[in-house]
Amino acid sequence: MSNSPALDLSAIRNGQIKTLIQTDLAGVDLSGAQLAAADLSKANLTGAALTGADLQRTTLRANLRGADLTGANLTEADCRNADLRGALLLDAEVSQTSFSGAFLAGAILNKLDLSGADFRGADLRGATLVGAILHQADFSNANLSGADLSQVDLEEANLNGAVLRGANLSQANLLCAQIEQAAWDGANFQGACLEGTPLEGL
Repeated sequence: MSNSPALDLSAIRNGQIKTLIQTDLAGVDLSGAQLAAADLSKANLTGAALTGADLQRTTLRANLRGADLTGANLTEADCRNADLRGALLLDAEVSQTSFSGAFLAGAILNKLDLSGADFRGADLRGATLVGAILHQADFSNANLSGADLSQVDLEEANLNGAVLRGANLSQANLLCAQIEQAAWDGANFQGACLEGTPLEGL
């Protein structure tokens, strides 16, 4: 990671620097930063404040562990294989954002509209997605063990091969969701809509 004292944070916040590959920005306050279409591949953003930041179309295949992305615009951002463990994404814009293969254990994504989002193979162990809209989202082969998915909308979502052990799916809507070869032992489906799924009548 680059740890240059000459790093111009003002220029980064204003969007004047778009190539930030492997840059060390751990703990840095980038609230409201204009980082649309920037390349943050392999950057260290551990614990960084990115509240309200413009991250549209940004390559965020980076270390964002514990980062605060509250209110950030992640529309069309590339978060594939990103480390978002413990990250906070409340009120974030996540339309067409890819989280395929991302590490989201312990992340908080409550009430986000993640319709059609790509979570294939992602690690969401212990993540909190209470009330999130996950209509047609792809969670195939994702690990959702112990995740709080209460009151989520998973209508027509793809959960094939997903691990849902001990997950809380109470009051969730799984209408016509695909859930073949999934592991759901210990999951809580109390009050959930399971119509049109292999779990119907559970």
